[in-house]
Amino acid sequence: MLDFFADQNNFVMWLTFLVIAGAMLFYVTEWASIEVTSLGTLVALMLIATILPAGGFDAESLLSGFSNPALFTILALLVVGQGLIQTEALADLTNWLTNLWPKHPMRVVILSLVIAGAASAIVNNTPVVIVFIPVLVSILAKRNMPASKFMMPLSFMTILGGMTTVLGSSTNLLAAGVARQYGIESVTFFSFAIPGLIMALIGWLYVLFIAPRIIPNNEAENIGAQSRNTQFISEIHLTYGHPLIGEKTIAGMFPNLTTMTIRAVQRGKQTFLPPFDDITLKTGDTLIIAATRDALTKALRDWKAFEDTASINANSTESESGVVLCEAMVPPSSRLVGYGVDQAGFMAQHDLLILGMERRSRMPRQRMSEIRLEAGDVLLIAGQPRSFENIRGLQDLIVIEWSAAEVKPRGHALRSLIIFFATVAAIATGLMPTVVPAIIGAFIMVASGCLNVRQAARSLDRKIILLVGSSLAMATAMQYTGGAQFIANGAIDALGTSSPAIVMSGLFILVAAFTNFLSNNATAVLFTPIAIAAANSLGVDPLPLIVSVILGANASFASPVGYQTNLLVMSAGHYKFRDFFIVGMPLILLMWLVFSIVAPWYYGV
Repeated sequence: MLDFFADQNNFVMWLTFLVIAGAMLFYVTEWASIEVTSLGTLVALMLIATILPAGGFDAESLLSGFSNPALFTILALLVVGQGLIQTEALADLTNWLTNLWPKHPMRVVILSLVIAGAASAIVNNTPVVIVFIPVLVSILAKRNMPASKFMMPLSFMTILGGMTTVLGSSTNLLAAGVARQYGIESVTFFSFAIPGLIMALIGWLYVLFIAPRIIPNNEAENIGAQSRNTQFISEIHLTYGHPLIGEKTIAGMFPNLTTMTIRAVQRGKQTFLPPFDDITLKTGDTLIIAATRDALTKALRDWKAFEDTASINANSTESESGVVLCEAMVPPSSRLVGYGVDQAGFMAQHDLLILGMERRSRMPRQRMSEIRLEAGDVLLIAGQPRSFENIRGLQDLIVIEWSAAEVKPRGHALRSLIIFFATVAAIATGLMPTVVPAIIGAFIMVASGCLNVRQAARSLDRKIILLVGSSLAMATAMQYTGGAQFIANGAIDALGTSSPAIVMSGLFILVAAFTNFLSNNATAVLFTPIAIAAANSLGVDPLPLIVSVILGANASFASPVGYQTNLLVMSAGHYKFRDFFIVGMPLILLMWLVFSIVAPWYYGV
């Protein structure tokens, strides 16, 4: 009977290996979506646990990943980061970086990435990434550069920077703590600074200059990003007290309207066309402009360009905050076809303001009320969320749901910065588990008005939730069945008669393979005692082998679940699982090669 259960346990272990291999294959090839693959993996593991209980795990332990503190930490930090983005709390830093080299945007991006990488050597890299995501997003948007090309490099730069000191990542601290439990006190702040720094510098060159060429431009697949580049025809009426009154032309242009194309200036019955010669804007003028949605949003928020905005806010309830922008298409059957844009009537009937109109065929110079609407025209509309509910059932307009976005409020930037730095300080002290200050910070972001519930909910990506949950389930199955220990012991036994340099190299690549699907912290805990035992059997100092584990566990570049920062940038860069595999695998092999040369030389083994 005992032999039967022993054989059955081995069968469950190998069956678990098969499920994990299948999951990795589906993730990389994307034969199914991340959500479907994640749920399918969970179903397969739960069936194994139910039918073959000899594996030692059950459905409850597999699903415990969805209540794992690591998952809640990631989700909470995403909300905190969204608070910084929503309030534009880092606008001053962004503007400073943007203005450094106006004609050389790549220099600004590289400097930002290098600063983030250097900061991660002394500060945990997770909050560093949270700070730099909104900074990079803003810089890239202003320079019309795809975010997907640089979000992954941001994560990789901080991971590489974290390889240089014990404080660089939680993995380093955890491995050092496990070593101390075994009586090894030699893992100090700079124990692996030299090999880690050499690896980081070489890795940074790959990340800065090679990785962006490999990373696919996922912005082209992001419909929302495409919409941001669309030009809308709009008009600005200069009523009494408008901030543009008194604006003068310089070299035929208006200095404060460089983000917009002025199609015409109408003054009574007189129309001025570009290039404008010595014109000063006056009360009563109407500007016919062509601008992107982002430019119109900025004008609406920063200097109240559209006078009817006050009416929108005046009719809002206390529970509503901010203004929503949404696009709506005019269908062929619409009664609006053939009529001009009646802004006053639309506002009176629906409590919504038409900011602009997009027509792909041509760019007219008339007032919007004089432009006859055609089927296929897209209107950019502003209003409160409840007002959009009233027009969703209309046959005259088709609301484009994915285009809805709230205008970021002003005035809460300092508040969100205080919340963020207080959260980071609480995490840095280590007085409480990381998940506690992260969730508290997310709660205060919402409770203080920096975010509302809808905005916070939008920052949570279901792909991340299911991916983390299924990955932790795979790690649980590996640990319960003894699969992780089986592979680790087998590899160490195979290397046991080799020289210490070869053992270090083999241990690094083995740990690097595990860390990309087992999680970096779990890998560090699993392999640190194995490294100490291997050092004792070889009769050498355990520090070099412990460093092999630490640096290998940081080589989490080939999957989004390898490290928290990869998950944080996954949504911002619109990445797929295979994107990390394609870009990260060469970096892992490069780090393995550099480590295999530098580490044995530095430690004299």
